[in-house]
This record gives sequence, C-alpha cells and structure tokens, in this order.
Amino acid sequence: MAAARGAVRQSRRIFDIFVAEVPWTVSSKELKEYFSQFGSVQRCQLPFDRNTGFHKRYGWIKFSSPEEVQNVLQKDSHILEGAKLTLRQQQSRRQLQPKRESM
Repeated sequence: MAAARGAVRQSRRIFDIFVAEVPWTVSSKELKEYFSQFGSVQRCQLPFDRNTGFHKRYGWIKFSSPEEVQNVLQKDSHILEGAKLTLRQQQSRRQLQPKRESM
C-alpha cells in the first residue's frame, strides 16, 4: 500500500510554470492555447474566487518536457489581451525542502 501512495505522489508533480497578471477576461482554454505554441501543454489551471466568480488572475501551466518549459522562458515577454504576463519557473518540492542532516 505504501508503494501505491508513492506512485500517486510522483504523479502529482507540481506545475512547471506559475503565471501571474492574467487578464480576468482570459479563460484557461485561451491560456492553454497561447502556451501550446511552445510545446504540448498537459494541464492549465486558473483558480476561481467563489465570491466574485472570476479567476484570481494567476495560474499554473504543466508541459510535457523540460525543453518546452525552456522554450517559454526564453521568450522575453508574453502578452495576452494587451497585458504582460509574469512567469516564474516552479521548483520541485524536493528542491524547496532543506536537506536533513543525520545525527
């Protein structure tokens, strides 16, 4: 059973790119279409605010390969509906956690 949990954790990798300053008029479908020019987009997520019904102007993109992520990051600026998107490459959870020293 522990092996099954480990496999599930590995399949839930975090997203490759964090995108901010997304215009509220842009849908996740449009965001996915835009980033598809750089490679195969596996997943695109824009979280919604339950109170307003609009997305929160940020989201995540997951690509099929690291090369596709580099294609996105090599472009100087990404503009969608007149707004400049802010991108940041996500790090894996292992990279974010400090190493534990053995006693």
